[in-house]
Amino acid sequence: MSRPNVCAAEGAIPKKWGHDAVEIPGSRSILESLEQASAPWAIVTSGTQPLVSGWLEVMGLATPKHLVSAEQVAKGKPDPACYKLGAQRLNITSNDVLVLEDAPAGVRAGIAAGYKVVALATTHTVQQLQEAGATWIVRDMRSVTMKSFDKKIGKVEITIKDALVQ
Repeated sequence: MSRPNVCAAEGAIPKKWGHDAVEIPGSRSILESLEQASAPWAIVTSGTQPLVSGWLEVMGLATPKHLVSAEQVAKGKPDPACYKLGAQRLNITSNDVLVLEDAPAGVRAGIAAGYKVVALATTHTVQQLQEAGATWIVRDMRSVTMKSFDKKIGKVEITIKDALVQ
């Protein structure tokens, strides 16, 4: 299947199946906190742009200013290029990045990029996420909250509670 056909097929998924979708608990809260504070954040995904945009629209979730999708990188996760591109788009030059990830390949990509990774045990086992090298493992996004955002230096402070592994 050609790339345009993949994008079209994936873009149809949220429209067709979105009525059955349930957001990861806590995701709406953290995204709204980041948006309200005008804090920098991005989505870095192995999915296509039409798929991600479709899910954000169907779920009514905040849309980031920066999105790195499958069609924007030569190699997918676990290659770290996607996360490096996300940091570049956010104008972050240090390794002071926190990745929130639910898949072992994504955990590996974040770690390979030199970032700390909070893994969500929503679609894979704690053992799989631990073996991938996650810095912390939590059940879902309810364990991750934005504590503060310092606009002068552009730094977000995150609190992680109830970690299954740290």
